[in-house]
Amino acid sequence: MTLTPLGLDPTLCFIGGAWVRALASARLALINPSDGSALCEIACGSDADIDRAVQAASAALHGDWGKATAAERGRVLARIGQGVLAHVDELTQLEALDVGKPLKQARADVIALARYMEFYAGACDKVHGETIPYLDGYTVYTLREPHGVTGHIIPWNYPMQIIGRSVGAALAMGNAAVLKPAEEACLTALAFAEIARQAGLPDGALNVVPGLGAEAGAALTRHPGVHHVSFTGSVGVGKLIQETTARNVVPVTLELGGKSPQLVFDDADIDAALPFLVNAGIQNAGQTCSAASRILVQRGVYDRVSAEMGKRYDAFRVGPALRDLDVGPLISARQKDIVEGYLAKGDGLQVVGRGQIVDDAPAHGAYVAPTLFTGVDPDHVLAQEEIFGPVQVIIPFDTEEEAVQIANGTDFGLVAAVWSQNGARQMRLAKRLRAGQVFLNNYGAGGGVELPFGGTGLSGHGREKGFEALYGFSTLKTVAAFHG
Repeated sequence: MTLTPLGLDPTLCFIGGAWVRALASARLALINPSDGSALCEIACGSDADIDRAVQAASAALHGDWGKATAAERGRVLARIGQGVLAHVDELTQLEALDVGKPLKQARADVIALARYMEFYAGACDKVHGETIPYLDGYTVYTLREPHGVTGHIIPWNYPMQIIGRSVGAALAMGNAAVLKPAEEACLTALAFAEIARQAGLPDGALNVVPGLGAEAGAALTRHPGVHHVSFTGSVGVGKLIQETTARNVVPVTLELGGKSPQLVFDDADIDAALPFLVNAGIQNAGQTCSAASRILVQRGVYDRVSAEMGKRYDAFRVGPALRDLDVGPLISARQKDIVEGYLAKGDGLQVVGRGQIVDDAPAHGAYVAPTLFTGVDPDHVLAQEEIFGPVQVIIPFDTEEEAVQIANGTDFGLVAAVWSQNGARQMRLAKRLRAGQVFLNNYGAGGGVELPFGGTGLSGHGREKGFEALYGFSTLKTVAAFHG
């Protein structure tokens, strides 16, 4: 498969500004989740390939990239963003085929990637130090400096968006990046590398090595030449990465799982809430860390919300990505098995809504019908564990205090939303809910590249997006000058 018109060979790695063959001959098959067919083959990078990439990144820091001013970095990132928009149709097609998401969702991800590059292009020269009043005879000031070589391990659910918020921020601060995309979906990561090359990003500033997480990913996290690691993915792998990076005393940003709640009170504007209640759980077939998989509803509007959400579920159509229906396939047959295993645990619960897989959907596609359970106990496995599929549960509550206890009653703490017209309640709950982001009468705020994102508990630590990401991809130096 050739990635035209960029003309890429997906069996190659991008190292030191050039497309090169992996040192090992092994390759990985990319599977089209819409029909189970082989999409293409990609390189299977090894420890040695990761080492080459880290060495190239280190060289870039001592070369043109390390010498570039903040303004010059901004101009390069702006050109990359323009390049992304110039290839919007191709990137949309690649992401839909690779991940299985409907075309309209894939296109939104392309636009988001471009927006990240625009935002960080404009932010490059706006991260300032400060002067600190101190003793007589001293001038003290601080500097923000790049970590050096940063490692980025991204998941398969939102490759382009996470490249933007992770790699984009790292490059903006002057780091040199080594990216290990998910083995299930890496075509747009490779395409992004070529767009960056054509935009004039200096050699070695970005390196992309596809491969298995247990091999290439592990090699990246333990490499002594890597100075910061950013990981988005599962809790289990996040723990392993934190253990590995600790051996080199390397900081790590972890964006892990979620079991995010939306709290709907009796005084909520139900008509305004309904699209958010449903879409925030179903987008990308529910394969979203910040998916609102728990809907907590006060008794007074419980029946109405359940019925209205159920109608929306019943109307969902599920099918191949290129059909551009409401919901596409899951990423793989393995993920389908996991989600179906969770659905089996819902036996005995009331199903108030279920989508339909279209009749002509390919038999080997990874399709699961979106399912809405109602009347779920807060301690039930479906209300406690991250399913990562198109499954939501509705949980009743009576009082504000009970709602908070249920909302905070998991090990995760990524996102939450409150639907209420009571301003005092909004402010109380914004403080009391254990989450990195709290939305009041909305959910997601349109993606918001400017809005710091991250969690607490098993949802990880550190922040991506906005200026907070730039602080995370830099280290603070204090300079104290004695001049008498």
